[in-house]
Formats: sequence, C-alpha cells, structure tokens
Amino acid sequence: MLEDPAVALTILVLSLFVGVEVISKVPPLLHTPLMSGSNAISGITIVGAIVAAGSAEITNSTVFGFIAIVFATINVVGGFLVTNRMLAMFKKKPTTPREGS
Repeated sequence: MLEDPAVALTILVLSLFVGVEVISKVPPLLHTPLMSGSNAISGITIVGAIVAAGSAEITNSTVFGFIAIVFATINVVGGFLVTNRMLAMFKKKPTTPREGS
C-alpha cells in the first residue's frame, strides 16, 4: 500500500498526535459511550484479523493476523472491564437501616 516507509511513519506520527488531541478533549461523561464504541471497533478488528490469519500456509499475513487477534482480544476484554468498573461507580450503594429507630 505505502511503499515509502517515511510516508508511512509520517502518517503514523500525525495520527498519534491527532488521536491524543481528540481524546484529551473528551469530557468524562462521554468516556463510557466512547469506550463501548471502541470495543465494537476492536471486535471488527478481530474479525478482520481472523480473515487475515485464516490462510492455509504460514505467511506474514498469518503471523501478523494472529498477533492482531491477540492484541485486539486484549483490547476488547480490557475495555469491557474498564467500562464495567466505571458503570459500577454510578450505581447507588444500598442503604442500611439505622439502629435505634
């Protein structure tokens, strides 16, 4: 796709800067819905990685596909754990009856 490594590296660095700027502007209230969206995108990444790794012979695409499956799965599981923990912070704590009443 990109034959020139300098162009690929430039695109990577620019996308990192843009990603950091976009994420830093997100208010905490929107963090949980965005985490759910990123989990869905990582799920799509897993499907694409399974397709890439599903070739009959061992090639670079098979190896990179397997690595992508591992990393995307870690991302999905970690994202769900973080989202679950954040949602648990908003649950009301059960009230205990007062003694002597």
